[in-house]
Amino acid sequence: MRARRTAAALSLAAATALTGLAAPTTATASTTASTSAHQQQLPFPTGTVTTTDGRTHLTDGSGRVLRLHGFNVDKYAEVTEADLRAAADQGFTLIRVAISWNRLEPTRGRLDRAELARLHRVLDWAEKYRLLALVDFHQDVYGPKFGGGDRGIPLWATRDDGLPFEEDPDDWFAGYYQPAVQAAFTHLYDDADLRRWQADFYTRLARELRGHGSLLGYDLFNEPSGPIPGDPTDPAVLVAASAALERDRLPAMYRRLIQAVRQVDSRAWLFVEPTVLVGLGVPTELPAFADPRPGADRIGYAPHFYDTAVEAGQDWDPSGGFVEDYQAAVTAYPRAHRLPVIVGEWGPPSARTPGNRELVRRQTAAMSSFADGWAMWYWCRGNGGYCALDPQGRPAPGHEPAFAPYARALAGTPQAERFEDGGYVLTFTTAGHPVGGGGWSEITLPATAYPNGARVTVSGTRVPVLDVRQPRDGRAGTARVLLPAARPGTVVTVRITGR
Repeated sequence: MRARRTAAALSLAAATALTGLAAPTTATASTTASTSAHQQQLPFPTGTVTTTDGRTHLTDGSGRVLRLHGFNVDKYAEVTEADLRAAADQGFTLIRVAISWNRLEPTRGRLDRAELARLHRVLDWAEKYRLLALVDFHQDVYGPKFGGGDRGIPLWATRDDGLPFEEDPDDWFAGYYQPAVQAAFTHLYDDADLRRWQADFYTRLARELRGHGSLLGYDLFNEPSGPIPGDPTDPAVLVAASAALERDRLPAMYRRLIQAVRQVDSRAWLFVEPTVLVGLGVPTELPAFADPRPGADRIGYAPHFYDTAVEAGQDWDPSGGFVEDYQAAVTAYPRAHRLPVIVGEWGPPSARTPGNRELVRRQTAAMSSFADGWAMWYWCRGNGGYCALDPQGRPAPGHEPAFAPYARALAGTPQAERFEDGGYVLTFTTAGHPVGGGGWSEITLPATAYPNGARVTVSGTRVPVLDVRQPRDGRAGTARVLLPAARPGTVVTVRITGR
């Protein structure tokens, strides 16, 4: 979204047992690894596990629970190799790459080889630096016909029935409420030839990218919208329109696109998005989706996490209940359908103000309790404007919680994770993996959080094995923990502090 909402949306937002205990073991010395942060193997999610709390987690081939943290790239400016190396150096493992149907297929039936080659380069860089890439079929206000630059849905796939469109320079999101844009979305959902052309594009692109080492999968359609019968300034009308879209036209599109990708790629994960009203505390009406791939499903849920008032330029008000309302709205659907969650976009335009600084802290804490990963908006340098980095490439003021340590691979079930004032605490229940690589839990140690190194303490079990690669030369380190004496179901706590 990354922009302010209309008054209608604003009014809607307003309305709406320990075993084998022993003394803690501490590791303070660095076990300097011979490989850099980017050369270490990054696990690919091969399945899921649903835990007793109802959450479904991504897992690797050893059954370890995975968490992916990262950023959106390639929307405002073309991402560079230096960008991806810097993200990997900070300890991130995920990029969400905004692609454009219009740029990849400016002429119907013919992929642009130069744009495709550029996308391949981005994925190659991601693989080089051990980043997983979630390819985002991005659109904002449909496409170029409606002021979207050269990104979005091509002109040749835009049918607006000659209806009016008036761009609001102060509120680009209001373009979705224009008759021409609503007509274009309706035709995309309903017209047989547009359906076929869209599915064909997804199939051909998936054929080009399939099997790439960095390819996590696809976010099938960014921030879906559609027709709004009635007055879009009426919150009740918006809710009804969103519900109708999520019950009918949108799931039909997702089923077509799932089938289109699966014709050529059975490995990639496919993520569905709700409409943006989930960010206002409105639960999605999306149904379940079947995955035609052989074996277990690889379908996930990718909502966005934006506060309307913050996007409108206000400082966040903690008393408004936004985070609590969002979490209540967003968790029921993936739990009901056993889907892993990656929050595809989140973050304020600037976190320099007190409220927005608290918002970033609250959001990161909330996501650790319901999401397996997230991609913050946006990886760039600047003073505000959604840039997560300051002009010198350090975490922008207020964005520090996004650069915190996190358990990227866990041989057990996560219970709680928090980071405050340089102190990181992780509690998890062991899964009883055998001694060896499959049993290692891995925690990222960002250099920005531990510039002088980290001290790791483990309690709850006997003789833990620690392998700590300290942050060095501005690059993140890794704390690896193996628990050979722990029985399955043991509650273990890992504490990390600065030195």
